[in-house]
Amino acid sequence: MLIRLLRTHLKPYPTQISLVVLLQLISTIATLYLPTLNADIIDGGVVTGDTGYIMKIGGVMLAVTLVQVVCSVIAVYFGARVAMALGRDVRAAIFGQVQRFSAQEVGIFGAPSLITRTTNDVQQVQMLTLMTFTLMVAAPIMMVGGIVMALRQDVPLSALLLLIVPVLIGIVALIIIRMRPNFRVMQERMDQINRVMREQITGIRVIRAFVRDDHERARYAGASTELMDVSVRVGRLMAIMFPAVMMVINVSSVAVLWFGAGRIDSGGMQIGALTAFLSYLMQILMAVMMATFMFVMIPRAEVSAERIEEVLDTEPSVKIADNPVTALGSRGHLELRDVDFRYPGAEDPVVHGVDLVARPGETTAIIGSTGSGKTTLLNLVPRLFDATGGEVLVDGVNVRDLHPETLSDAVGFVPQKPYLFSGTVASNLRYGKPDATDEELWQALETAQARDFVEQMPEGLDAPISQGGTNVSGGQRQRLAIARVLVRKPGIYLFDDSFSALDYTTDANLRRALARETADAAVVIVAQRVSTIRDADRIIVLDEGRVVGDGRHADLMDGNETYREIVLSQLTEQEAM
Repeated sequence: MLIRLLRTHLKPYPTQISLVVLLQLISTIATLYLPTLNADIIDGGVVTGDTGYIMKIGGVMLAVTLVQVVCSVIAVYFGARVAMALGRDVRAAIFGQVQRFSAQEVGIFGAPSLITRTTNDVQQVQMLTLMTFTLMVAAPIMMVGGIVMALRQDVPLSALLLLIVPVLIGIVALIIIRMRPNFRVMQERMDQINRVMREQITGIRVIRAFVRDDHERARYAGASTELMDVSVRVGRLMAIMFPAVMMVINVSSVAVLWFGAGRIDSGGMQIGALTAFLSYLMQILMAVMMATFMFVMIPRAEVSAERIEEVLDTEPSVKIADNPVTALGSRGHLELRDVDFRYPGAEDPVVHGVDLVARPGETTAIIGSTGSGKTTLLNLVPRLFDATGGEVLVDGVNVRDLHPETLSDAVGFVPQKPYLFSGTVASNLRYGKPDATDEELWQALETAQARDFVEQMPEGLDAPISQGGTNVSGGQRQRLAIARVLVRKPGIYLFDDSFSALDYTTDANLRRALARETADAAVVIVAQRVSTIRDADRIIVLDEGRVVGDGRHADLMDGNETYREIVLSQLTEQEAM
């Protein structure tokens, strides 16, 4: 998964990657050449007392060092740019994929997990890429080059490498194998931390109202402790690894000096050569250490890559047609034909065999008990879900065949829980129509009974709105959400219990104003409040996902027991008639 992810998202940067590899190659070769020059100074200058030779070779060493530094700096610069670009591209890919998800896929992953995958998981892959360009590219070059240069200094002494390198690699591999499963658990624990934190921030009012602060602290502490336990296990393994590596390095140095002294004593090796050999041994082992550091990061990055690919490989259940319809002939006609909807894995459908027709100039209301499928039915029209059976037609065209922008232009949807974005009143109202004029905004606000409170704000249309609209009341939030849809002037209006936070007077005024504004459009209202829908041209009664009543208020009161029970639970017999 990690290789596939990197191959896909590093493909646009072949020139930069080639440049990084070339510069790291030059830098590493320069680093490998320095011990040989140092050996020449010792054997040809220090031992013989030739100061001129020392100055000459010393100048060469300075020049080689300058080349090494310049190449290394430029390589790190380009490597960092590519790594950051990779992170940007992967985040954009995840975000784009999530935007294509229906509510079903979002529910499967969960918002906290998607946030973690977009941030922390991408960061792990990005950091691995950066370390690869700055360390990993140089490590194999240095290790192979170090071995070659060590053999040039003394072949018999190089036999120590046959023992040292395998031992070091074996220790590192054993520890990394133990680390990998812990990294997956660590990322899952981060999901849990984000989930608990998100719930606590979103539900802070409920927590305070029920005085559950201590319980929530304990819940967060539990999630945090679980993450700490996994992190401690990983930390223990890392704490074992680096001392073990250092022990191998130090024992190796002692062994080289021990056997090298014997070689010098027998005349088979020069002092400078032993010094150079020891430097090359350090470079080889440092290359292994760099690789070790990378191998520590690879398992976690691999887990993160798998989690990222899970999102990118998930096929949205709501798909765009191969040749979508981009223009509609008529306007304001909605029809549902024998529509079913069943959640994945569910035994029974939530909505079953629903037929409904909403025509321009008519108001169609949907009412039913909690869990009867009202919201689910409305969600099928803008394709928040796709019907699992039957057809949903907008202006005579199946919504599956419509381009998303065309469907969005035709259908205005106010969800059950209206959401406002951080910005201003104007930026929220223009969300669906960026070129709307101030006059259009004020007209929509007046129709939605929101003009008065917006005018009372010092900044008017430029008044700030916090994320989620938390700085306005629930009723104001609903009216702003309704105004946002009115600005677009679609042919079909869907209101999913969008008047529940309004008082009766505001509700009545809003419905009268809406009737004038939407005279040429089809209006579908889902409501629990009978007074909101009793004057509708047509009322659909749902019970357990089935249509059990269809008609006007008076007719249903006379002939539909389900509707009659709902009405009489809110009104008296006299008020209902």
